[in-house]
This record gives sequence, structure tokens and C-alpha cells, in this order.
Amino acid sequence: MDVYDVALLLVAGLAAGTVNAVAGGGSLITFPALIAVGLPPVAANVSNSVAVCPGYLASVAGSWRDLPPRRTVAALLPTAVLGTTIGALLLLNTPARAFELVVPFLVLGATAVLAFQDPLRRLVGHPRDLGARRRVVTLQAMVLLGTVYGGYFGAALGVMLIAGLALVLDETLARVSALKNLISAVVGLTTVGIFAVFGPLNWAAVAVVAPATLVGGYAGARLVRRLPPVVLKSLIVVFGTVIGGYLLHRALR
Repeated sequence: MDVYDVALLLVAGLAAGTVNAVAGGGSLITFPALIAVGLPPVAANVSNSVAVCPGYLASVAGSWRDLPPRRTVAALLPTAVLGTTIGALLLLNTPARAFELVVPFLVLGATAVLAFQDPLRRLVGHPRDLGARRRVVTLQAMVLLGTVYGGYFGAALGVMLIAGLALVLDETLARVSALKNLISAVVGLTTVGIFAVFGPLNWAAVAVVAPATLVGGYAGARLVRRLPPVVLKSLIVVFGTVIGGYLLHRALR
């Protein structure tokens, strides 16, 4: 890599860390940047998954005080590790084309769920009206599905997690976003462990992008705490729609 490649990856990492903390989808900044500096698609995807992990950790540090009760959080972590492992193994062992065609619809669907959260809650029931067991099972299922996706590709993971979690948790959007950050960090750490052993990593690219996502992730998490819920929700819906449209266009080219 020359100095221009390094500069491109630094800017992409900073922007991606900030976007991931606010709404998710930062991988759609770093992934094309890694392709642009010459990495093959699979190596770019694997390297990107490892490189954005520090940004997730920084987001957790910036939003730690907004996390839901610790008992709720602790019960979700094993499910997140399991889902991520399944997704990462799918990436390493199956053709990507079929999943590429499904991903845009998952992202757009998740964005629609968040955008029409209130009508959907009236349809399926508000979280506080659900039985305790049904609420726990639904929450675990949301996390499992989201982290399988995160282990496989991960772009717009934040949008998908927020949409699912907000539907089944009776919490403020800031608390849901904080939980999203923690689950995303678990996804990142799990993929680091798997891809470091089995994946075609480009460590030079990771070394450039990762510190930049760290700075951007912390700054983005602090920004989220200051945004009104309506503004935050609108930003996430816009991000999700743009990301889903981009992925759909890319898949159908």
C-alpha cells in the first residue's frame, strides 16, 4: 500500500466507526475502501470484519451507562457468540452469491420494522404486554438471527439489531442502541478469533483501519447519547434505506 491507500483506509475507518456507533452500516464504507486498495472480495470482507472490531469496543465504552439491566445483557452473550460462529463458518464454507441476493431484503426489512415500529407493536403486542417467557424467547431469536448475519457479512448489522431489539424490548432507543453496540462487539471479537485462524486476512490493512474505527466508534457513541429519540430513529431509518438500496443494486448488477 502507498500513502494514498493508507489515507483512504484511515478516513474510511474513522467514518465507519462513527456510523457503526450511530446506526450501523460502517462496513459499507470500509469494505469498498479495502476493495479499492486491491484486496480480493473475500479477503476484504474478512479483513473488514476484524478491522471494525475496535470501533465496536469503543462504542461500548461510550455507551456503557445506557445498557439495560446486566441480567438481560448476560443472557444474550452466549447466543451472540453462537450466532456469529454459525455466520462466520457459513462465510468460509459456502458460496456468497445466494446470500448476497438475500442480504438487501433483510436490511430493508429491518429498516421497515424500525420505521413502522409503533404500528407493529400494536399488531403483535407491546413488549410489556408479552409474557415473560415469550419475551425472552423472542429476544434470543432476534439476537441469534442478527448475529448469524453479522458473522457472515455484518454490513448494516446495527440497523438489523436495533430494529429487532426495539420491537421486543420496552427500553429507550438510547438503551437499545447501547445493547446493539455490545452485541456488535461480541460479533466482532468472535469473528476476530475465527478469521485470525481460518480466514484470508490482510493484517496490514487491518492495522491501518482498526485504530481509526476505535476513534470514530467512541465519538459516535457519545453523539448518540445527545440525540433526541426522533432524530436518532430517523437517522437509522435513512441509513438502513440507503444501505439496503446500495446492497440491492450491487447484488443485481
